[in-house]
Amino acid sequence: MAKIAFIGAGSVTFARRILTDILTWPEHCESSLALMDIDGETLEITTQFVERLIREQSLGATVTATLDRREALEGADYVITAIDVGGQPLRMQDWKIPAQYGVYQTVADTIGPGGVFRGLRTAPVLATIAQDMDELCPDALLINYANPMNINMWLIGAMSNIRAAGLCHSVQGTAGQLAQYMGLEPEEVSYWVAGINHQAWFLQLRHHSYRGEDLYPRLRAAMDDPDIYARDSVRFEVLRHFNYFVTESSHHMSEYTPWFRRTAADRARFIPEHLKRWAEENYIEKENIGEQLDEEAQIRESFMYARQERREDYFASQRSQLESPDILPFKRTHEYCSFILHAIETDTPYRFNGNVPNTDLITNLPSGCNVEVPILVDSAGLHPCYVGNLPAQCAGINRTNVNVQELTVQAMLEHDRRRVQEAIALDPLTTTQCSLEDVRAMTEELFAASEKYLTI
Repeated sequence: MAKIAFIGAGSVTFARRILTDILTWPEHCESSLALMDIDGETLEITTQFVERLIREQSLGATVTATLDRREALEGADYVITAIDVGGQPLRMQDWKIPAQYGVYQTVADTIGPGGVFRGLRTAPVLATIAQDMDELCPDALLINYANPMNINMWLIGAMSNIRAAGLCHSVQGTAGQLAQYMGLEPEEVSYWVAGINHQAWFLQLRHHSYRGEDLYPRLRAAMDDPDIYARDSVRFEVLRHFNYFVTESSHHMSEYTPWFRRTAADRARFIPEHLKRWAEENYIEKENIGEQLDEEAQIRESFMYARQERREDYFASQRSQLESPDILPFKRTHEYCSFILHAIETDTPYRFNGNVPNTDLITNLPSGCNVEVPILVDSAGLHPCYVGNLPAQCAGINRTNVNVQELTVQAMLEHDRRRVQEAIALDPLTTTQCSLEDVRAMTEELFAASEKYLTI
């Protein structure tokens, strides 16, 4: 049976989900699972979980755990990566330092100053994993979940020859949300989506039947409901103005564009729902949220610190679950990974959205950049689908993000820190807040914070 290496298996929640998905398929239930992480404690939790799952479900799979990446990769058929170089402490700096310059990001994992530096830390590590694969398992398929997806996959493609696809759950996740907004079941919605990761476009949105009804009129009608609009205000505004719905969440999309986070009033209007709820419960009284417009930074900072403090509590809960006599959940999720492996192993065609080099797949985005397109997969491998031109307005928005990604990748390939300054100066949100002098000063602070993990 296949050998599946999981690099970053200490990412307990995500690793558990993907590994459970894989083992639910009869064709994979005797796989050899090689789990690797640099954190032995979290790796042990995941390993114990998988071992118990195998016992409870009477599966024939085997599992090994190692801190040695090359050992895990040796002879692998599939390699899954879910790494976060620097972890939560540096993600906090990715957000906090730009905020001091007026750049209030929401997640800081894709572009923006935070996304650029997360890429500078993460992409070189992924590239060395890919180079190890060239040597140890050259025919293996790399499936990457680590962000920033576009930057990471672009560098992997530039520095190795392996087969690779980047996976996200924003396409199928958004499709489920759209169904909900329109009062439909998820299986009633079919779609054709393309663009770049975290900013792909629902080019077609139809009822799941032959020549099914165009669902965009229903979606626009749903947008007129104030309660539905409030749940996804940024993406509905983008739909209203640019005529297409985008894949990633409103709080993500707000930091990839220059329109939604320019002022304190903007940030209050489009503050993510999860932050509003947390603020109401933990930080300020509900009636003051609209009045304390300049305090979003404090709310977010408090939220992120609280999340960091909960990490130990979370791992304690995972250990408690392993000690409990209750049977562990054994249900497949909508993550693409296990379906891809199943399609290859059984020659059962499957279509998903994945991230691959732009080999003239989207003809009005730069050749060689990383794009998210429909991909067919079977025993012959991955077959990315030709999309052609995106609507001009959608391609235009994508290109503002690709500019940042391209310069960040060039910075790593050329070992040139000046390219990083140029990338951040072109970031759509940063341009609304910072002079070029500010960009240079902010970039130097971010370099100092991440220095230990940088290769340039």
